[in-house]
Amino acid sequence: MSKIVIDTSVIINGQINKLIESGTIKNSEIIIPVAVLDELQSQATQKKEQGFTGLNEIKKLQNNSKQYGNIIKFEGMRPSFDDVRLSDRGRIDAIIKDIAKQHDAILYTSDNVQSLVAQAEGIEVNYQKSDLKQEELEFLRFFDAQTMSVHLKEGLKPMAKRGKPGSFSLQEIEDKLLTRDYLKNITTQILDVAKLDTKTNIEISKTGAKVIQHKDYRIAITYQPFSEGYEITIVHPIVRLSMEDYDLSDKLKKRFAESAEGIIISGPPGSGKSTLASSVADFYHKTGKIVKTFESPRDLQVDPAITQYTRLDGSFENSADILLLVRPDYTIFDEVRRREDFQTFSELRLAGVGMVGVIHANSPIDAIQRFIGKIELGIIPSIIDTVVFVKDGKISKVYQLDLKVKVPSGMTEQDLARPVIDIRDFEDNTLEYEIYTFGEENVIVPVPKKTTKFGIEKLAEDKVRDTFRRFDPQAEVEILSGNSVKVKVRKQFIASVIGRGGATINDLEKMLKVHIDVVPKDSSETPSDDFELPYDFSESGTSLLFNVGKENVGNSGDIYLNNEYLTSSRITRKGQIKIPKHSIPGKRLMKNASSRESIQIFIKD
Repeated sequence: MSKIVIDTSVIINGQINKLIESGTIKNSEIIIPVAVLDELQSQATQKKEQGFTGLNEIKKLQNNSKQYGNIIKFEGMRPSFDDVRLSDRGRIDAIIKDIAKQHDAILYTSDNVQSLVAQAEGIEVNYQKSDLKQEELEFLRFFDAQTMSVHLKEGLKPMAKRGKPGSFSLQEIEDKLLTRDYLKNITTQILDVAKLDTKTNIEISKTGAKVIQHKDYRIAITYQPFSEGYEITIVHPIVRLSMEDYDLSDKLKKRFAESAEGIIISGPPGSGKSTLASSVADFYHKTGKIVKTFESPRDLQVDPAITQYTRLDGSFENSADILLLVRPDYTIFDEVRRREDFQTFSELRLAGVGMVGVIHANSPIDAIQRFIGKIELGIIPSIIDTVVFVKDGKISKVYQLDLKVKVPSGMTEQDLARPVIDIRDFEDNTLEYEIYTFGEENVIVPVPKKTTKFGIEKLAEDKVRDTFRRFDPQAEVEILSGNSVKVKVRKQFIASVIGRGGATINDLEKMLKVHIDVVPKDSSETPSDDFELPYDFSESGTSLLFNVGKENVGNSGDIYLNNEYLTSSRITRKGQIKIPKHSIPGKRLMKNASSRESIQIFIKD
């Protein structure tokens, strides 16, 4: 009788039983190393699926052998604890090869490495490559062009989500209950393909759970003790978009292309975050940037030129060490969830790498909140400059972050100034939130939107504005409370507003009976309510005439001479402002107006 030795791989994938049932192996002595049996027992004890599969195949082998005249024998010593512990380092494989040598037997294996090593040692080998074709994978029959994910659980009917992000429904696929054996068969098929196909990778393998990436299918398999039953969830992207497919404003396109280097893409599960992240990766690649990804599992659909990295030795921190040697321009981090992920994201960004992170969040402010406490508050704007919130497959909100030293909104005293992170709507620059330290806590405070003012408050604001526009024609006023106001003036006028030793501002506070907080006006801001009027100048016998147009009839105009407030006057039915020559303003105009440019007229709101 011919002698053959079989290893773990050819047992688990069922190839040895197929050879016997086809009559290829008959009247033979089949030797199963005791080390193989113990390895399968160890795996089954740890609730690993391949252990149970292998033991069932040996049981089937015993039943088949008598029918074909084969004899089953168990040979060799039981492996030590260290042998089993180091089985993934080749210790059990070495024991199997030694038994094949001792019995001058043919080694049957489906492990390519085992086959090559055995041949190098002079052992006769029969390499059994799995004959499973990828198109025969059982789970593929559940998918069509509208299927986003398939959910298979023992004892239940197969279900599928069909539609598109933001508009899908959960539907029954078949009116048949799934069995554990059926789900195990699907798992065995997938694991066999993972050994043969370079595009299929086992991303996570734990006791009770596995995650496999097969091409663009992400497969999560869970069983006891992790889950109470056997379950397989398969997710498949149904759309691949480019940046042109999103309704981006020109301002946002420019932001992505020129200045955004710390981008967070946030949204609830199934909203289309990863689809947008893939589009951003392809966008940067097309602009000539070196782009890499951090993923676990690696399921982003990106250009083949973009290298996809996963955890190195179980940690993205180790991956970051390699990434810095590669020197990418941008890295897509899908997705940031563990504390060490936030730290790695921050360290790479501070090292000068453009970062795009994907975070699960129900609102854009929640995505920023998740960074607080994990990194120092003051460096958050250096790490995140743009937050994009995705909902129903569309970009619904974009925030920009800036760090400023100021008095937080709602506070009045100047000595309360502190570093504040402004969170503004990107499109209209509206301040929506502020982040700052209050006591010992870091807080995110919503900033109330400004509302139209009426009555006494409007009159008070007009009075304060008129007072300060004698110094700066573009001064702006914000009422903070009943006895406190904030005045914004251009930098060149601050000294005149404050006065020598603060004398002028003290006199104004006594006159207006309010506390006045004078702050420099941002050069990018424009007057909010008033605008300058063009005019034609002429004289009559007794008056100076400024023709500002009949469309302004009924309004009042403020006249400034050399950037100082001079007077206000009603616009007549002829569209003119008349200043009598004998009046004080008239005399000042005739004496001090050196040119047309020295006189400005602003219409009052």
